[in-house]
Amino acid sequence: MIFLMTVIKVLLIALNIFPSRFTNRKVMFLIYLTNLVTHVMMNEPRFAQPIPNVTVAVGRDANLPCVVEHLGGYKVAWIHIDRQMILTIHRHVISRIPRYSITYDNANTWLLHVNQAHQDDRGYYMCQVNTNPMISQVGYLQVVVPPNILDIESTPSSVAVRENQNINMTCRADGFPAPKIIWRREDGEEIAVEKKKKVLVYDGEVLPLTKVSRNEMGAYLCIATNGVPPSVSKRIILDVEFSPMIWVPNQLVGAPAGTDVTIDCHTEAHPKAIIYWVYNSVMVLPSKKYKTDYTENSYRAHMKLTIRNLQYGDFGNYRCISKNSLGETEGSIRVYEIPLPSTPSKQVTHSTIDTRENNIIPVRNDSLKSLQTDVSSLKNELLGTSVSSSPASQGATALVPSIAGNNLQSFGSASSSVERKGSLAIGKSMFYTEHPPNHLEDSSASTAISTKHILILCGSALIAIFLRWPA
Repeated sequence: MIFLMTVIKVLLIALNIFPSRFTNRKVMFLIYLTNLVTHVMMNEPRFAQPIPNVTVAVGRDANLPCVVEHLGGYKVAWIHIDRQMILTIHRHVISRIPRYSITYDNANTWLLHVNQAHQDDRGYYMCQVNTNPMISQVGYLQVVVPPNILDIESTPSSVAVRENQNINMTCRADGFPAPKIIWRREDGEEIAVEKKKKVLVYDGEVLPLTKVSRNEMGAYLCIATNGVPPSVSKRIILDVEFSPMIWVPNQLVGAPAGTDVTIDCHTEAHPKAIIYWVYNSVMVLPSKKYKTDYTENSYRAHMKLTIRNLQYGDFGNYRCISKNSLGETEGSIRVYEIPLPSTPSKQVTHSTIDTRENNIIPVRNDSLKSLQTDVSSLKNELLGTSVSSSPASQGATALVPSIAGNNLQSFGSASSSVERKGSLAIGKSMFYTEHPPNHLEDSSASTAISTKHILILCGSALIAIFLRWPA
């Protein structure tokens, strides 16, 4: 545009010089003058392309190019407009800031280097050529700063509040552009704000919590972002303080003597409580008799007590106690005895040692006659008749020993089994049962011996024994 205006001015001057008439010489002169002006003007410096806007993170290097054609003997200078500071002229650095430098590629590009850019380097930069009139163009250097949380102006990393009270947690950050602050819980649970309105993410520097409950205890994350990596966060732990509480699942626990039993309590408290067991006003300590187990999760705790080999002195009331700086509470569990389940009775057998059938206690010879007289009297009483000395009587008497010798054992066993249940003859065994063995029933049924006959046979057997005793 400047070039065209210059050509027009030259032509007007020429017309003023030669206003009367145009001859061939005059026309040739105008053509020559026009070519001269065009040649001169075409060799004037000009910018081949604009300076681009450059964005760089703080601490990184930035480069601003300035492309000039037909520079000739003119010089290029860089100026920081915001600071009103001349940085370079041609190949010389004028600024005292060592982070600035200039390079030239021996063609048409002049490159301004800004090393380890600071926030103060942000602003407009001018590339200027010292023509008359001066020509110049401007580019912008943007220096961005990642977010940084200001701990001094924010809530500490750990804060405590009593249950059912209010608290505001603050998180402030700087950076360029200005960071955006969001809040979220580390465990992914919702945040109760604005009269118990629950949200997963809350925007703003200040997080208001009203009537805080123990369920809101935990870690909160304050996250600052502004599009410049990396994003930063701060972890703030909220402690909700309250006095201990105890919940007992089973207050009555029964178990048989000689067995093991486990009782348990659940407790909640913050600050962390001291938890222990008491029996008969004495603290229960781990031993061979007692086993204690404690499991903690945040402000909750589960306490167990195992009592081994229960005895009479182990039954009674056990207390689980939880105590912290805000209070104390306890729960009671009663352990009582229950009987063992009954088992079916078993048949018991008593055995005796077998002896020889003819093992007879010796009797003195001088007492044989008196014994025989007593036996005869007993026999008469049993039979209801007197003892005869006739051959028939002697034959009957002779038969008695024979019968006794042959059947004494069997009849003795039968009589003992039928009349004296539970007693034993020497050298025999017996079962304590409700019914006698079958062979005894068969024997009793076959012989059909009455009580009187049994007594008679017993007496006869005794007489035979004494009669056969050697003198």
